[in-house]
Amino acid sequence: MEAMKMKLFLVVMAMLMMAASAAESPAPSPTSDATALMVPTAVASLVALAFGFLF
Repeated sequence: MEAMKMKLFLVVMAMLMMAASAAESPAPSPTSDATALMVPTAVASLVALAFGFLF
């Protein structure tokens, strides 16, 4: 059971990395508000870590 959860976690992480690498957007300009993207990214990272620790 534990091995299946670990494999599922690895598959989900691989899918997330592939989705992130597929979104090749241009770099934001120095005057843009890049901090607006930081909060959802931090929440998604914490959720992924919690999922990994719990399952």
